[in-house]
Amino acid sequence: MSSALATPTDLDEAPVVADPLQTRATSPAPEVRPAAPNAAKRAGAVVGPVAWRILKPSIAIVAFLALWELAPRIGLVDEVFLPPFSTVVEAFLDLAASGELWQHVSASLSRALIGFFVAVAIAIPLGIAIAWYRPVSDFLNPILELFRNTAALALLPVFILILGIGEESKIALVIYACTFPILLNTISGVRTVDPLLIKSASSLGLSPVRLFQKVVLPAAVPTIFTGIRMAAASSILVLIAAEMVGAKAGLGYLITASQFNFQIPNMYAGIVAISVLGLSLNAILVLIERRLSRWRV
Repeated sequence: MSSALATPTDLDEAPVVADPLQTRATSPAPEVRPAAPNAAKRAGAVVGPVAWRILKPSIAIVAFLALWELAPRIGLVDEVFLPPFSTVVEAFLDLAASGELWQHVSASLSRALIGFFVAVAIAIPLGIAIAWYRPVSDFLNPILELFRNTAALALLPVFILILGIGEESKIALVIYACTFPILLNTISGVRTVDPLLIKSASSLGLSPVRLFQKVVLPAAVPTIFTGIRMAAASSILVLIAAEMVGAKAGLGYLITASQFNFQIPNMYAGIVAISVLGLSLNAILVLIERRLSRWRV
């Protein structure tokens, strides 16, 4: 006869069921991960490359200005003919404080901008017509090849004889100098659009006007703006040369008059003003180009 009572031996052999609460209480604590890098380190990792990318192009400019400052002071060049950069800066500030610098800058800038915008208004539509329509190209190419190989400054006496020594001859010279870089780059930009893009747009049923507006013109914008930036530089350079020949105001006149009067620091101040003006125009055009070609990677 078996007993219903469990013996101590049976209790020892029975499986032990763990208490869930006790198991949860005695389980090891979760591993603590190391803290993430602090905000200062993350900011340094981001700011460092950006700062280097900004400062890297400035190294050559700073080295050039340091050489300009030191060369006259240590006797490498005559200080009379090449004053230190600090002396030129003082002359620049004196001209700016007196208002004379702004008078010359405004005169040159107005002439350059008028000629530049007229050239843009002429060259871009003409370049599009030449690139898009073969009969127009066949008709105009010979005369364009003739004039684009004629230097603008070589025609300065012609412009002065025909238009006089006033504003008209200078603006006309700027228009002539600016037209061909914009025109040639517009032609190249329109003609080099990927044919696959044009075929794909045509297969979607776009009309020729919409095809040109939505595909051809946006694809040609980078090349067109290359010509526009070249033209902006040409407008300043050609205008300065024209102002040296005959003008009563302008940066070219300032440089020539300072040379004749042996005001050498003022002469270099005018040259620095031309550089600053050219850099400013180029920076503005780069921003406009990026705005109009946001589709580019």
